[in-house]
Amino acid sequence: MINDEIRAKEVRLVGAEGEQIGIKPIREALQMAIDLNLDLVNVAPTAKPPVCRIMDYGKFRYEQQKKEKEARKNQKIVDIKEVWFRANIEEHDFQTKLRNVIKFLKDGDKVKCSVRFRGREITHADIGKKILDRVKEEVAEISTVERLPKLEGRSMIMILAPKN
Repeated sequence: MINDEIRAKEVRLVGAEGEQIGIKPIREALQMAIDLNLDLVNVAPTAKPPVCRIMDYGKFRYEQQKKEKEARKNQKIVDIKEVWFRANIEEHDFQTKLRNVIKFLKDGDKVKCSVRFRGREITHADIGKKILDRVKEEVAEISTVERLPKLEGRSMIMILAPKN
C-alpha cells in the first residue's frame, strides 16, 4: 500500500536514506513524503504500529522488475529426456541409445532410462535390471543416479541426473 491507501492512525517511519525517524501520525508522515517529492510505502503492514518508508515507489518497482528479469535470464530449466530400451536389445542399438543418454546428460538434462517389457519378457525382469545397471556404469563419471532401477507395471525405470 502506498500514500493514501494506508489506513493506520500512526506509523513507524523510516526515512529515504534508511534512517529511523520514529512513530508519527499518518498525516505528518504523508506530508513529509510529499515535501520530499517521494511516496510513503507500507513495508511491514502486520507490525504494531505498521512500518512505512519514504521512497520513490516507481523507481523501486523498476529496480525490482529488473532484478526479477535478471533472475529469470540466469535460470536453467532442467528437462527430463526419456530413452527407451528393450529387454532383448542388440549391442549396436544399445550403443546408439547410450550416446543419446550421454548427450542429454552433457546438455544438463535429467535422463529417464526405461526398459519396456512386452508379453512374457516381464518374467525376466533381471535382464532389464542388467541393461540399466550397464547404462549406469557407462555414464558413472558424468552422472549420478537419482532413482535406482524399479519395476513399474511393464517398465523398469531409472532416473539419472548430470553431475555438477
